[in-house]
Amino acid sequence: MLRLARLTSALALALLVPLAACGPGHETVAAESSALSGKLTLTGSSTVAPLVAEIAKRFEAEHPGVRIDVQTGGSGRGIADARSGLADIGMASRALKPDEAAELDAHTIARDGVCVIVHAQNPIESLTDDQVRAIYTGEVERWSEVGGADEPITVVNKASGRATLEVFLAYFALAEQDIEADVVIGDNQQGIKTVVGNPSAIAYVSIGTAEHDVANGVPLKLLPTAGVPATTKSVGAGEFPIGRPLELVTSGELSALQRAFIDSCRSAEVHDVVRDLAFVPVKTDP
Repeated sequence: MLRLARLTSALALALLVPLAACGPGHETVAAESSALSGKLTLTGSSTVAPLVAEIAKRFEAEHPGVRIDVQTGGSGRGIADARSGLADIGMASRALKPDEAAELDAHTIARDGVCVIVHAQNPIESLTDDQVRAIYTGEVERWSEVGGADEPITVVNKASGRATLEVFLAYFALAEQDIEADVVIGDNQQGIKTVVGNPSAIAYVSIGTAEHDVANGVPLKLLPTAGVPATTKSVGAGEFPIGRPLELVTSGELSALQRAFIDSCRSAEVHDVVRDLAFVPVKTDP
């Protein structure tokens, strides 16, 4: 009987050990991984959207109860939607203006630049700032006037409300009404597709987007600005003259889900995603 009692006691102890391993500490980890739930809607910049969408996939995998909807429409839409509450988080590929910053908070998740692009077959290797202004204002209408082939220039411009347009205008000291455009496009990919389909076209787009496409065989040429190569490296070094922050924009106090997702987008754990899309990671406080 004594031997049976000992065996029974040993069996009970063996059963308790794994239960102890699944005790308070295990429950805390499980609770933390499942605590976040709900849906976030993000709208805005077509430059920021692909980056956020990739990070969102990881975040949803880590938090099965969360769904994240990422929509484009331009930085203007993202800022307006964040301000009005139509979106939980806006996306903007420029710094907030003073009146916007008075009402909204910006959370930088990466950096990018804006560069002029032409088709890879275009013999032009560079343009001065004055030449770019002359092309976009209609003073120069043929490539031969700036050292290229005797072909008409197709000027591709961004639509109103796009941050890339605002950054371009600010650097070249132009007003929107100064531009003489042949084609008006929305997002970066539309601009790239237009240039790829028309070797006489000129456009300006996100350096990160263009560099990523060139690495994948798209026939583009990124022109330097003020003698500085249009590369992610020059943006990261602070050398490229047309740089900009990629922002997540919010209004008011953040919910737990908003804060967790923004922290994820700003963390070192997603720097590989940032680099894969040819943007520049930002350092954040530990």
